[in-house]
Order: sequence, then C-alpha cells, then structure tokens
Amino acid sequence: MSDQQPRPASRMNEERKFPRGAVVRLFTYFVATHVFAAFLFMLFKLGGGE
Repeated sequence: MSDQQPRPASRMNEERKFPRGAVVRLFTYFVATHVFAAFLFMLFKLGGGE
C-alpha cells in the first residue's frame, strides 16, 4: 500500500481559487489604471491635443 494520504477536499478547493487579497489588489489596480487613463484623456481634450 501507499504511505501517502489523499489531500482533503478543502485543500484542493483552496489551490484552485485566487487568494482574496490578490483579487482585491487586482481590481484596485484595474480601477486605478482606468481612472488615470481617463484623467490623461481629459487633459488632452481640455488642452486641445486631439
């Protein structure tokens, strides 16, 4: 027989999901990048650089 124990189901589920902190950080970076891009777009529109 094998000496290895099967992994618990909860451990398998944890490995397939992203950590919650990483998801929040990714969403924050996504939003911040779009806000920054909108700000630059606004500067070009107001400055007349089409």
